[in-house]
This record gives sequence, structure tokens and C-alpha cells, in this order.
Amino acid sequence: MGQRPDGRPGGPRPDGRPGGPRPDGRPGGPRPDGRPGGPRPDGRPGGPRPDGRPGGQRPDGRPMGQRPDQRPGAPRPDGRPGGPRAEGRPTGQRQDQRAGEKRGGRPGDRRQQDFRKQGAQQPAKQAPVVKKEEPKNLKPIVIGESVTVQDLAAKLAKTAADVIKKLMMSFGVMATINQEIDSDTATLIAAEYGREVQVEIEVDETIVEEVEDKPEDLVPRPSVVTVMGHVDHGKTSLLDAIREANVTASEAGGITQHIGAYQVVHNGKKITFLDTPGHEAFTAMRARGAQATDVAIIVVAADDGIMPQTVEAINHSKAAEVPIIIAVNKMDKPGANPDKVKQELTEYGLVPEEWGGDTITVPVSAKTQQGIEDLLEMILLVAEMQDLKANPKRLARGTVIEAELDKGRGPVATVLVQTGTLQIGDSIVAGQASGKVRAMVDDKGRRVKKAAPSTPVEVLGLSDVPLAGDTFNAVPDDKTAKAIASKRISKKREEEFKATAKVSLEDLFKQIKEGQVKDLNIIIKADVQGSIEALKQSLNKLSNEEVRVNPIHGGVGGITETDVMLASASNAIIIGFNVRPDANARKAAEKEKVDIRLYRVIYNAIEDVKSAMAGMLDPEFKEAVIGRLEVRQTFKVSKIGTIAGCYVTEGKITKNSEVRVIRDGIVVFEGKLDSLKRFKDDVKEVVEGYECGVTIEKFNDVVEGDIIEAFVMEEVKRQL
Repeated sequence: MGQRPDGRPGGPRPDGRPGGPRPDGRPGGPRPDGRPGGPRPDGRPGGPRPDGRPGGQRPDGRPMGQRPDQRPGAPRPDGRPGGPRAEGRPTGQRQDQRAGEKRGGRPGDRRQQDFRKQGAQQPAKQAPVVKKEEPKNLKPIVIGESVTVQDLAAKLAKTAADVIKKLMMSFGVMATINQEIDSDTATLIAAEYGREVQVEIEVDETIVEEVEDKPEDLVPRPSVVTVMGHVDHGKTSLLDAIREANVTASEAGGITQHIGAYQVVHNGKKITFLDTPGHEAFTAMRARGAQATDVAIIVVAADDGIMPQTVEAINHSKAAEVPIIIAVNKMDKPGANPDKVKQELTEYGLVPEEWGGDTITVPVSAKTQQGIEDLLEMILLVAEMQDLKANPKRLARGTVIEAELDKGRGPVATVLVQTGTLQIGDSIVAGQASGKVRAMVDDKGRRVKKAAPSTPVEVLGLSDVPLAGDTFNAVPDDKTAKAIASKRISKKREEEFKATAKVSLEDLFKQIKEGQVKDLNIIIKADVQGSIEALKQSLNKLSNEEVRVNPIHGGVGGITETDVMLASASNAIIIGFNVRPDANARKAAEKEKVDIRLYRVIYNAIEDVKSAMAGMLDPEFKEAVIGRLEVRQTFKVSKIGTIAGCYVTEGKITKNSEVRVIRDGIVVFEGKLDSLKRFKDDVKEVVEGYECGVTIEKFNDVVEGDIIEAFVMEEVKRQL
């Protein structure tokens, strides 16, 4: 035996292992990796590893022994190599306890998010380089004279929010998505986004294009004469005398309520007459009559002279630049003074021909037919000097004189053809109404097939009741008529919307201040459109600072259940002018407690509304002194206060009267009586010459010698 090569001492091994060659065939001697021999520190058995891995130092330099996380030291289930991880993550159990299963494919999945949570460094991905496109030469955007925010945004390829923001930030305009902005503002907005704008002038599709007439197509036409003047000066009677018909009897109160149009023949020549109402409420209708006329006849009563409505008629005629003929009527009356009329006319710039002027004056009498022939001759003379011509060989154009809703015939319009010829079957558009001419009736009630220039006719076949004064046009076909009417309805609706939508701070403040104003809501139903307008005008004039007349609806035709329900919802009264409510409307009015007022003369309607408004005014209170008392003695009583023993020197004092305590001519207190007694009994009043006991509410400083003045506040009804 000799010394061992590795210097180990001889003898039995300290760990009790048997001597001899090793069971696994490993060579004896010191270990190649310099590890000490003997049992392992972690108690693991020696010998080859169960998984066949080679012994020795680990390639990645990790220490031998049990893993800190107690994981088994076997090959990984997913076949990944052991050793340090490429991305530098620490080995061991994951902090979120997830199993280390095979990755699920796409990069940047939950594992990568976890790595970020753990603060591990991720390899930065480079963003793809996007080449900036050079701005192309974009075409200018085309808009009309106005454009909505939404449409402008669509044309600019921007969102409506962007355009609204730009309007607000750059121009200080608060706009909604459906609000229209003008072309100038739209141009500036587009410039902000580097776009050009091309503004197209929109053709107004609501206007029927006017055709120039060739001189060779023009032929003489009858003159249109408007008869105007003050109420009850004999306009309709004069027309009766001219056309030998009696219309006045059918008018309520003998007053012409709406325009009548008539045609007469004198010396083989036709003359068309328009009879406008004389009452001041129909100023607008009279103005329309003057606009459709060639000659104006102003009727003045010889016994009455120039009146307010005569002056209005003169002004309308002058504004329309039509020649004026003065008919001095009622020459048969004993008090007739035509020279006085002529003198008054000079004050308004109308100098009679016999006085060296150019105004024709004709003395007439509708009753005795005096001067009628002279008047017609003068009309024909003036018309001849004007050389009136029109083209009958074209589509008709004219003016709606009056319109109404007939129960059996539907919408009926009285029209005056001014140029062209209107025929049955023609497609026409009048204001917002359109339709085909189904029938035409002349002033004598006869059916006619065509109406030449200066001919008044009643037209049937319109879709709706047009407004009196609207222009009517015949168009090539029904489709065109409907399209124009539809555009006009839309345009009117837009205008109404704009009128109500615009609110400024000043308006808002004004409206808040007007919170005290009381509204008298009115629904007007009449037989003809002109009467509605006239009534609205007259009623609006009645409005004042405290009570405002508010016509919420006006329509042609009878009063229906719908009108009653509208009145009920709006707390309105219904005024019917020459119309009646149907059975259902009457029942609904009784049920809903709606007030329906029916009139045949406009004066009565205006007076009644005036009275209703006077009732809505806040009443005025006037102080009335009813008595005076002298304090002769005072008594102080606990829990009651001071009782004044008084003597009534004049008048009386009542329990509900207010009192004023006067001391040396100065009012020291004003208030209410607390109690009034005579001896121990409460009394309602004490008259002059009697004594009484008085206590005053919230006042005990009554002294002997004071004068108590008793007064009441009397309500005084306000007048408009």
C-alpha cells in the first residue's frame, strides 16, 4: 500500500461508503471540476442522473443543487433548451403563477404585455415609414348663395364638428349642423382648409319667367277701372247705376265686404270695374285693387266732402301712378256743394280741369242716373290716351282679386286676366296654390270657355285658396305648376323658420320683460281671404303694452271641430266672419268651453274684441274717503292693545275699510282696522253722529285728538 494519488488519507471512508471500484464505472480520483468528494450537501444520491444528462459543471455556469423555486430538474416539457434565456428574463417560477406553456403564435400577445409589467426590456419595433403624399390640385367646391354646415362639411371632406369648431373659433359664429351660412362665410371656411369655392347664383324656381311680347302681337284691351272712396259715399250704388244691378242689398249693413269685379259695354267698348270696400279696415285690399288698375275713380259725396278714407284712396292711386277721375256723387241731395269738394281736392294736389288743372271731375247721381254717361265717356277718353294693349296669344297672367272656399265648389278665385288668354284646361299657379282650370264663370254668372285680357272671371280647380293679391300664371303643364307651388310653400316655411329661429340677447331680454304682457289669442274664420287679412290688420292695431292681440290662425271656410280643438289648446276665442260652425264644432265648443263669436259686419267684431281687451287690462284702483273719526279717549287693555274711543264726525266707517291716523295734519300710520265695536258688540259699520271703539292692526300709539280717516280702494275699469 502506498500513498493515494489524490493525497486522500487511507482507511475507511468517513461517509461509510464501501471501497472498491464505483458501480457506475467512473474512474476514481479527484473530480475533473475540482468539486470536493463526499456526500452532496443537498443529500441527493450519487451516481448517474436518472434523465441521462451528463454530470459536471453546467454550461451556463449556474450553481449545482436544488433550484430555489423547488422546480424539478428535468428537461422542459416543451423541449426548450436549458440555460439563461435569450431575452434576459430571470429563471424560476413566474410572479403571476402562469404556466410556461407553448406560446400562442402572434407577436405582442399577453406574454409581451406581462414582460412589460415586470419591467423587462422589449426590443423596440420600428414604425413603418409612411410617405407623405403631395397635395393634389383639388377642384373648387360648388355652393349656392347659402349652404348648410352639414353640406359644407361633406364638400370639404371634413366632419360637421370640425366646421362648427372653425366657425366658432375663427369667426365667433355659433352654428348648428342644419344652420345655413352665407357664401362669403363658407368661402372663408374653405380657405382655412386650403380649398377654393365657386358660388353659383341660384335661379329662383318660384318665379315664372316673364316673356317679352312682340309689338306686332299686341292688340287693344279694355281698361280696368277701380272705384274707391270713403264708406257710404255711394261707390256700390254708382256701380249699380252703371251696370244696372243691385249688389248693395246682399251686403251686410249695406257695406261692400269684398272686391267685386264687373264688366260693362259702352259705345261698343268694354270697361272692367273693380269695386273695393270703403271701410278703413280694408286698406290692404284697396291697395291691391289700385295695383291692378288703369284708371282710378274716387267717389266723393257732394254733401260730405273729403274724408279720411278718401285721402287714403288718393294716396293709393298716386302711389300706383294711375290717372284719377273724381266722381262727385249725391248731386241730387239738397245740401250738395260740388265747389266745396273741388276746393278740398286742391289741398291734396288735385286741381280740377275747370280750374286750370288736369284732374277730371264729373258730377253724378247714382239715384237719378245723372252724369253716368259723362263718367263712362271720360273713362274711355282716359283709356284711349293711355293706349292700353296686351297680347292675347300667349299663356295668361294676372292678379287674384279675391278667393274663397265654397262648400260645393271648393277653392274659388276671382281673377283678373291682365295679359294672355286663360282657357279651360290650362294649368295655373297662383301663390302657393296650383291646379287646372275646371270651369270659369263671368261677372254675370255665365260659364265661359276663355277669358281675354282685362276680363274678370271666377276660376274653379285650384288645390288651395290663394291669397288676394297673388299673381297667377298659366304654365305649360300641371307638373310645372305643382313644382312651382311646392317650391313656394317650402320657401315660405323656411322664411317663417328663419324669422322664429333668430334670437339675440336683446330680443331675449325683451321677451323676458314682456312676460307681463297678456295675450288675447284669436282664431279668425271668414268666407273670403281678404276679410281675414283686413280683420287681422284691424285687430293688431288694438294691441298695446299690456294686452296683445295674437291671431294664431286664419282660414277660409266654416268653423270646424279642428278649429275648436286648436282654440281649446291655445286658450283662444274664435271669430267667424260670414261663416257658421257645423254641428260637431258647436258640440265641441260647448264641451271645451270655447267662445265662438259670429259677425256679419266688421265694426261689431272690432268693438267686441276691444271690450274683451279692456277686461284683460289690469284694473286701476282709486282711493275713496268714506268717513272721518275723532279720537276722544283711549283705553289700554292687556292682550288687545290700545282701544280708541271715537266719534264719527262725517261719513261712516266700515269694518273692511282701511284707515289713516292723522296727527296735527301729518299721517303717522296707514293700515287696516282690527276691530270695530259699538259698546260691547261687533258691528259692520258706524255712521256719522255715533260713537264707536276702534283697534288698529299693528298700531297702538293712538292718542286723544288724533283724526282717523277711513277709506276704501275702488276699482276703476280701464279703457283702451
